[in-house]
Amino acid sequence: MFDIAPSEFLLVAIVALVFIGPKDLPRAMHFVGKWMGKARGVARQFRSGLDSMVREAELAELEKQWAAENERIMRQYPPHALAAPDAHATPAAIEHLPQDGTTEDDQGPVMTPKPDIHPDPVPETVSAAQPATTDARPVPPAGEVQP
Repeated sequence: MFDIAPSEFLLVAIVALVFIGPKDLPRAMHFVGKWMGKARGVARQFRSGLDSMVREAELAELEKQWAAENERIMRQYPPHALAAPDAHATPAAIEHLPQDGTTEDDQGPVMTPKPDIHPDPVPETVSAAQPATTDARPVPPAGEVQP
């Protein structure tokens, strides 16, 4: 903001010391500091007000863009064309609709085969105090499904 070189600051300090005097200099510095703090507060409030106005303007512009894009999408894909095909719908649009009136998202979950889960191998070193118990089922050959 202000470009004050160290030599200029030293000159101001010497002039203030000569004209104000060493006795009143601390009180004068306190007064100047208090007013500088108030000026910085006003500048900070002004800057935050400008920032909020810019944010509001950007938000209004984004809302206008969103509304225009939403309107374009609604014109391109009208909701009544998906619900019940009519005479105004193109043959290509009717061709892609399911015959039972559901959409692709309404088809339900896709079933996958159950994975083969093999039991953990029994450790090779088993103490004599603990007998080894295995509850493992035989593993079928690859391609065969377990019941």
